[in-house]
Amino acid sequence: MPGRTQSSPEATEQLNLDTLLLEYSITENGFLPGRQPLKRLPDPYYASWEAILDDLPSLIREKKIRRAVESLEVLSTTRLRTEEEWRRAYVVLSFLSHAYIWGGDQASQVLPPAISAPLLRVSKCLSLPPVATYAALNLWNFTCDGCDFRDLDKLKALHTFSGTEDESWFYSVSVAMEAQGAYIIPIMVRALDAIRHREYSTVTRALYELTTCIRKLGELLDRMDEKCDPMVFYNRIRPYLAGSKNMAAAGLPNGVLYQDGDGVLSWKQLRGGSNGQSSLIQFFDIVLGVRHTSSGASARPGPNIPTTADKEAPSFHQEVRSYMPPRHKAFLDHVSSTKSLKESLDDLAIDPAKSDEQRELWESFQIATKALGDFRNRHLQIVTRYIIVPSRKQTQAQAVNLATTSSQANRGPGSGELTGTGGTALIPFLKQTRDETYSAGIRSQ
Repeated sequence: MPGRTQSSPEATEQLNLDTLLLEYSITENGFLPGRQPLKRLPDPYYASWEAILDDLPSLIREKKIRRAVESLEVLSTTRLRTEEEWRRAYVVLSFLSHAYIWGGDQASQVLPPAISAPLLRVSKCLSLPPVATYAALNLWNFTCDGCDFRDLDKLKALHTFSGTEDESWFYSVSVAMEAQGAYIIPIMVRALDAIRHREYSTVTRALYELTTCIRKLGELLDRMDEKCDPMVFYNRIRPYLAGSKNMAAAGLPNGVLYQDGDGVLSWKQLRGGSNGQSSLIQFFDIVLGVRHTSSGASARPGPNIPTTADKEAPSFHQEVRSYMPPRHKAFLDHVSSTKSLKESLDDLAIDPAKSDEQRELWESFQIATKALGDFRNRHLQIVTRYIIVPSRKQTQAQAVNLATTSSQANRGPGSGELTGTGGTALIPFLKQTRDETYSAGIRSQ
C-alpha cells in the first residue's frame, strides 16, 4: 500500500530490546534513574524529616541525632505521590535510621516508631528491605552538574553521614561506574541472543567491548584515592553503612527491633549497603556464566560452623538480589533464565583448534572473564587499603561499632575475621568471589 513502510529485522530487534529494557526500568543510564533523583520531598508535611537530614552530620558529631529523631511525630506515607517521591522517602528514612542505630557510643537495638513505621511502609511499597541499601546510598542519592552521570568530577552525593567530601566521593565513584557501564547492557543482551544463532563474530565483538567497559570501570575505581582518605572512610563512614546481620560484636546480637504503624514489633537482621548489591556487576556474572557459591558467612571453626540450613541457604549473590529495586532483580532473573555465554560455548563445543572464528570467540571470552577477575582484584586491593590497614591501627574511640570491633578483631596474632558492611566474612568472601570469576574462563573438559 502507498505510504506504508515495513520495519527491517534490525529495527524490529532494536524495538524489542528497547521495550525489554523499559519494562525492567533500565534507562540510558543503566540501573540509575533516567534523571537526577529528587533533592527534597515537595510536600511540606515531610519538612521535619528533611530538616534532620539537612543537619545529619552535625547531629551525629554532637551526639544529638537520637534526641532529634525521638522528637519526631509518626508521619503518614499517604502524601507520597510519585515513584520518585517514594524513592526519596526511602533515602531519607534509610539515612535517619542508620544514623540513629550507629550514632551513639553503643548501637541502638531499637528503632523508634517515628522512623521504623514509615520506613516499613515505604520499603513495602518499593519492595525493598527497610535498611540503607546500595539503592538508597548510591542509585538514588546523587546530583550531577550536567546530564552526563559518567563524569565523576561533576557528581556529588545528596547526603552523607559525615559531611565530608570523602564520603560524597565514595558514593559518587559507584554512581559514575553505574553510568559508565550502562551502554554495555543492550550489547550483551544481544550477544546472548546471537550465540544461539551461532553469530560468532557478533559475540566476539561484544566480549571485546565488555572487556573495554570493565577496564573503564576499573579506572574509575582506581580514582577512589583522589578524594577519599582511608582513615576517614574507616572511622567516620564505614560504621554507618553497616546493617544488622552478623553484627553481634558491634552491639546488635539480635538485629534491630522495628515497630510498624499498628504497634507490631519485629526483630530484623538485614545486610547493610555494599557494592555486592550492584545489579550491573551481577549482570556481568550472569552473562559470562560466573557462578558464586559462598553465603558470605564466616569460615572460622566454632560457633559459626555452617549448619544444614546454612548449606541450603542461597548464595550471597542470590540473596542480595532482594536488596535491589524489584524490576532490576526481575531483569537479572530474566537474563538468568537464558543460557550464559559459557554454557553456550560448552554446548556448542567451541574449539579454538577448529577455526580462527572459534579461536577468537574463545579468546575474547577468556579475556572478558579475566578482566572481571582483575576488576575484583582491584576491589580487593582497595579493601586492603581502606579497611585492613586502618583496622591494624590503634584507635582511641570509645564507641562500639564496625570500626572499633574490626580494629579489635584484626590486631595481634591469631586475629579474627573482619566483617563487611553486608555482613560477610570480608576477605575470604572477596577472595572466593574473585577466584570464581577467574575460574569461569577455564575451558570445561
